[in-house]
Amino acid sequence: MKYALINPNWTFSGSVYFGCREPHLPLEYGYAGALLEREGHEVLVVDGQMGDLSNSEIRKQVDVFRPDFTVVTTAPSYLFWRCPQPELRVPRETVSRLRGGDWLMVAVGPHGSVTPRAALNKLKPDVVVMGEFEEVLPRLAGLAHTTPSSSAAWKEAASVCYACEEGFFIQGEAHASDMAALPALCWPADTIARHRHQHHRFDGKFTRPGAEMEASRGCPYGCSFCARSGFRDRYRKRTLSAVLEELDNLMGQGCEYVYFIDEIFMPDRELLGALGTRDVKFGIQTRIDVWEPEMLDLLGRAGCVSIEAGVESISAQGRALLNKSCRLSTDELAGLLIHARENVPFVQATLLDSRADAPAAIEEWRRYLHRFGVWTNKPVPMFPYPGSWDYFGRWGAPDDYAWERAHGHYLKNNQVFSDIQDDQPLPLQLLELGV
Repeated sequence: MKYALINPNWTFSGSVYFGCREPHLPLEYGYAGALLEREGHEVLVVDGQMGDLSNSEIRKQVDVFRPDFTVVTTAPSYLFWRCPQPELRVPRETVSRLRGGDWLMVAVGPHGSVTPRAALNKLKPDVVVMGEFEEVLPRLAGLAHTTPSSSAAWKEAASVCYACEEGFFIQGEAHASDMAALPALCWPADTIARHRHQHHRFDGKFTRPGAEMEASRGCPYGCSFCARSGFRDRYRKRTLSAVLEELDNLMGQGCEYVYFIDEIFMPDRELLGALGTRDVKFGIQTRIDVWEPEMLDLLGRAGCVSIEAGVESISAQGRALLNKSCRLSTDELAGLLIHARENVPFVQATLLDSRADAPAAIEEWRRYLHRFGVWTNKPVPMFPYPGSWDYFGRWGAPDDYAWERAHGHYLKNNQVFSDIQDDQPLPLQLLELGV
């Protein structure tokens, strides 16, 4: 079988999206491609954003390849599955341009994982995969050239949603991949050569490529703002051998920096020791309260040059409201951040607007940390992502209108947004109409 894996050429005009807008390696497509090729399938990855391709140019590559399955993702990278753009404008335009070929159209990503029927209605693919799809795509191979609406064999497929004459079928739960089974990736040399972006790095000018990796997936904590959606709530590690093999592949292609996209990069003495023997810099996102000072020292010696630490609120009350389960006081958190900055060139304490902290107190805390070189953002308004406990607490389980409901609430209750968002984001309905 032949699979075309499509990353659209993302644009975010008018969006509330506050993730990085640079191209990133589509790690999930890398894993899926490796697993598919291991089973004898052919794979074409078309990265519309990295190649700055129009939908017509993407369609030309797909036509030449003549796949059995064409897969389109609804978020730029797994790095942002937990905070994707709410609107499906870009993937819908891409799917529309790809429709009509002799292949099954498959949608993957966070939207279909949390609200599969809504994604199916908006994108109109043949099938939506719920959850992490790396291990699901190979299982669809036997269903090529059949349609869910006419083949009883589809009723044996798991973690999928599709439409048929009887209505909508949602089969199984959102899938969580076995991270220990995912192989070390080796990207094409030209892909790495084009990837000049070094995510969340601020300690100098860079001339060599950067890359993204993950050592783990999922998080054991239950913060209310995080879209856990039933498959990202279990912490899973890749094997150390796979991580190091992949890192060595990247370094052999000239990479000088990698960013670990793990939701929470945990202290791991063995991994940090191995990183410290390699001439590579790296960045992470983590909770500072899971680190001891001695492990922060080891983190710096291993080559870490960027830490994004989710603090979220400057008060115990605010952190409790966000269900942070933080065992440390605000002063202890500040002490760890300052200690980390002694060894790591850039340390960020990320704040969200918990509505529990006085603006004057926030500014005083920010100024205090800035004196020690720790950067702290102004609190960012929280988007109640479908699949988060924040959403569940407000409206219950996500339905087909969940993204519109969350987006409308966000616009109604906030006048100031993240500094990389448009000054006045558009309503979701207008965004998805392409206005």
